[in-house]
Amino acid sequence: MKVGFFVREALRSVNRNAVPSFAAIASVVVTVLVLGVFIPVVQATTGAANEVRGRVLVDVFLKTNAKDADVERVRRLLVDKTPHVGKVQYVSKQEAYQEEKRRNPEAYQLLGSNPLPDTFRVTPDKPGNALKLRDELSPVTASGARTAIDPAIGTVKNRKDETTKILTATRVVKLAMGSLAILLIVASLLLISNTIRLSLFSRRREVEVMKLVGATDWFIRWPFVIEGVVLGTLGGGLAIALLLVGKLALLDPLASDFALIAAPRTVSFVSLAALLLVASVVVSALGSGLSLRRFLKV
Repeated sequence: MKVGFFVREALRSVNRNAVPSFAAIASVVVTVLVLGVFIPVVQATTGAANEVRGRVLVDVFLKTNAKDADVERVRRLLVDKTPHVGKVQYVSKQEAYQEEKRRNPEAYQLLGSNPLPDTFRVTPDKPGNALKLRDELSPVTASGARTAIDPAIGTVKNRKDETTKILTATRVVKLAMGSLAILLIVASLLLISNTIRLSLFSRRREVEVMKLVGATDWFIRWPFVIEGVVLGTLGGGLAIALLLVGKLALLDPLASDFALIAAPRTVSFVSLAALLLVASVVVSALGSGLSLRRFLKV
């Protein structure tokens, strides 16, 4: 049997069952529209959370009388011998003084000398390891006090309260966005599958007759699978067109005026459109093929 026969049967079925077909297309459109909006939102939210987590630092302040040899020794200690270290940035006391002077010129005009120490700003390999890194550089002794692992190190600070709040808040955001994404995808699959199942239910007599006259399961199934592809393509294409109109009419004009909209890095519209179209076609085709199984048991 030629492929053209199944295609003609599928198109004829779409034309004969306009109402169920329209319902299936509407379900695909709504689902793809929601996913098309939600996916960039999840990406932007997760990206912002990761950016905030990337700002977690551990500051290693050297003693004010530290020499160049001490600075180099501490640098090697951080880079070569300390676990959980991702990036090490050295800020000399002169650089720190100039930076603080730019921020508070009036307060630093009266100072006769530079009171700021040399500093290493250490970024942990993972944001969640910031507290472990602090403990490695300044472990707790038996008396409960902290002592630095090198005599040239004065204090080690990581702003524990702020770090804990950042890690907790961003973890909650990422988990919430991930959970919502999973729930939305599952709900979308169920919605499309149920709509297609209702469409097939209206034609169960037709399937039963074909089965009784000797048609094979795949002979019956292929027109419905192709019909699912057609409906998925129509619904996905319409939803992508609506998303494109919304992007050109709303997002693009606002992006130049609002940095909050332009800043997040999300998937390109072409990639998103391709993903949504493929997903709508595959889900509709699978929904048609799998939902037909119960009607093939005659």
